[in-house]
Amino acid sequence: MYKRILVATDGSALSDKAVEAGLSLAALVGATVVALKVVPRYPRSYFEGGMPVDMVDVKRIEQQWGDAAQALVDKVKAQGSAEGVTVKAVVAKSDLVAEAVISAAKKHKCDLIVMASHGRKGIKRLLLGSETQHVLTHSHIPVLVLR
Repeated sequence: MYKRILVATDGSALSDKAVEAGLSLAALVGATVVALKVVPRYPRSYFEGGMPVDMVDVKRIEQQWGDAAQALVDKVKAQGSAEGVTVKAVVAKSDLVAEAVISAAKKHKCDLIVMASHGRKGIKRLLLGSETQHVLTHSHIPVLVLR
């Protein structure tokens, strides 16, 4: 069955469902889990009227985001340990969340991706996009989606 499952999380209640499902499935089939949190880079504005931010502040903010992401995947790792599942905690830095998920799944030789979807429709989907939809349509690795 599955040997290595990538579980993508953003810390939301909805992604917590994906974490629970991924860990339960891993425990059931004896798979290991790669817990992934993708952290964006700090946006830099080059448009007129944009406030320039000092690079020291940018580095500090990005460090805070990275630390929070590491704490999140470490929490998943602890959850997995409690269920008898080996979990590797991974933080990726990228503005392209879906591409980072696919890349991490390939890099860690995962044979299943588990993630949540907000199920946005219409104008919300057009404006906010769908990282899950992008992973579904661009990954050659099977994807289990929870709503």
